[in-house]
Amino acid sequence: MPLGVRFRPAARRVAAPLACALFVAAGCSGEPPPDDPPATTAPLPVTTEARDQLAALAAAGLDRHFTARYTLRSKGRPDRTVEVTRATDGTWRVDIPGWALGGDADIAMAGNSDGIFQCALPSAANPVAATCVRVADADGKVPADVDPRLQHPFSDWLPIFTSRQPAVSVTAADLLPGAAGTCFAIESTSASLEAMVDVGTYCFDEAGTLTGARSGFGSLLLAGPPGPAPATAPLPGAVVPGEPLGSAAPPTPTPSPSQQDAADS
Repeated sequence: MPLGVRFRPAARRVAAPLACALFVAAGCSGEPPPDDPPATTAPLPVTTEARDQLAALAAAGLDRHFTARYTLRSKGRPDRTVEVTRATDGTWRVDIPGWALGGDADIAMAGNSDGIFQCALPSAANPVAATCVRVADADGKVPADVDPRLQHPFSDWLPIFTSRQPAVSVTAADLLPGAAGTCFAIESTSASLEAMVDVGTYCFDEAGTLTGARSGFGSLLLAGPPGPAPATAPLPGAVVPGEPLGSAAPPTPTPSPSQQDAADS
C-alpha cells in the first residue's frame, strides 16, 4: 500500500483532537456564542396612543385651509374675538384685538414666504394706518417680547404636534367646555430644553381643526363653523421699517415745565 495512503487515517486522528483543542481554546464549547453587549444608547421611548392620535389630527390640520373666529378669554380682560386665516397658498394671518400697548392697540400676526410680520391695525383707541414690521424669518422665531403666542397653534406648532420625537409628553385630557373633538394635555419632558410648545390643553376635531386651547395666553374656543379659505392671506398694510409693538402700555409722558406750571396754577 502506498505510504501516503497508509498514514492518511493517522493524520485524521491527529487533526481531530487538534481541531477540538483549538475550538475549546477559542471558547467554542459547542454552545451558541454569548449575546452582544447591550447598546450604550437608551432605546427610543414607546409612542403612546395619545401621541399617535394627536399626530394624525395635526397632520390633517396642516392640510386644512379655512377662516374662523375664536373667542379669547384671559384673566382680567373682557372676551375678545380672534380671527384666523389659513389660506390655500400656505400664507396665514391671526388678528388679535387689544394685545399691544396695554390693550389699546390691535395687531395681526401674519406669515408668508418673506417672513413673519407683526401688523398694527387701526382701532378706536389707536386710529392709525395699518402697517407691518418684519419680526422673523419665515421659519424663524418671533422675539418673546413681541410674541402674543396665539398664532402658533395655527402655524409652527402643527408640525411639532405631528412629530413623535420632541421632548414633550402627550396624554388624553378632558374636553374643554364648549370645545369639540378630542383634547390632549401637552407638557415638556425636559427642563434643560426650551419648550417647543406652550404647556397646555389643545383640542382638535376629526378634520384637524383646532376647536379649543387653554395655555398661558388664556383660552381659545372656536366660535362657529369655519368658513372657506381665500387664495392668499395678504398683509393688512405696507411693510415699513421700525419696531413692532409690545404688549406693555407706553410710559406716561412727562409734562413740560409750561404744562406743569399750568396744572399748578
